[in-house]
Amino acid sequence: MASGSPHDRSRKDDDEDDPVDQMISRTGCAELHYAVQECMAEHLDWRACQKQVQMFKDCMMNFHKARKEQLMKQKSISTESSPS
Repeated sequence: MASGSPHDRSRKDDDEDDPVDQMISRTGCAELHYAVQECMAEHLDWRACQKQVQMFKDCMMNFHKARKEQLMKQKSISTESSPS
């Protein structure tokens, strides 16, 4: 059985291949994600980490908004260049 807090996600060699960590790293929000995890490990209560949670949420929402806009732009460019 693992020792320590389930929220303790200190970076270890094992985390290098974690697909969730890789996905979050691609968003540019990894540091905020780690701040949430560190806060939860320290306080053992997510309610004490609302500032960190909100900052991570805002970052992820901004990433998804930008990604959606990028995909819509690519879609409109591809439909404009497609032969009718």
